[in-house]
Amino acid sequence: MTTTTTKDPTLTEDSGVADPRLPATPDTISVYTDLNCSFAHVAVHRLHETRRRLGLEGRIWFDFRAFPLELFNREVNARPGVDSEISVLGALEPEAGWRLWQGPDWAYPVTTLPALEAVHAAKSQSLEASERLDRGLRRAFWAEGRCISMRHVILEVAAETGAVEVEGLARALDTGSARAAVTAQYESAREGRVNCSPHVFLHDGTDMANPGIEARWVNGDFGQGFPVIDGDRPEVYEELLVRAAQLL
Repeated sequence: MTTTTTKDPTLTEDSGVADPRLPATPDTISVYTDLNCSFAHVAVHRLHETRRRLGLEGRIWFDFRAFPLELFNREVNARPGVDSEISVLGALEPEAGWRLWQGPDWAYPVTTLPALEAVHAAKSQSLEASERLDRGLRRAFWAEGRCISMRHVILEVAAETGAVEVEGLARALDTGSARAAVTAQYESAREGRVNCSPHVFLHDGTDMANPGIEARWVNGDFGQGFPVIDGDRPEVYEELLVRAAQLL
């Protein structure tokens, strides 16, 4: 279910501490996601395409934050659940790139933590590098069936972006320089403070969980049943980006 709220952009609800969920600057939107979440794949595609259509590239940036489903659920994000979502979510945004997994079961990604870490590590180069790596990794998994758990695949995707300095990213992965930040993002999302993947936050405190989409599961939960989309309002992405632009 889509929810939108506006809060004090500088304080949490119960203290005088700055809210870690919010972007640091008005020209940035923070986006909590996992890379193997189909709803997030739709959201990220819509964010990029709406920004491009509105002519806001270079003015509004996306700060991708880790919402690692494997840590929240304490298990692998099950392939049966992911597969059940592809035809349903793919029908909403076919151009995002989708394909059922074609490789052997043992090659299916068991974790997204290294890839999430790489996306954050790329921010030390630029937000553009991080954005393009994030989008490249999503396409690598969803459309190309590549195992984004693997270090060499992450670095191959980074090279393909044309925006990431690959040797620097490799050093960051090998030293774990972004690992603590990813853990901090996970902690900032716990206890319902971030509702789901995806959940976006603007600098003024406006936030929206799973923007524009209302969904439910039929014949069982994730991994057993399948999702049904009860409502889809892609226009909310324009509303979010226009609001962000008004903060500049």
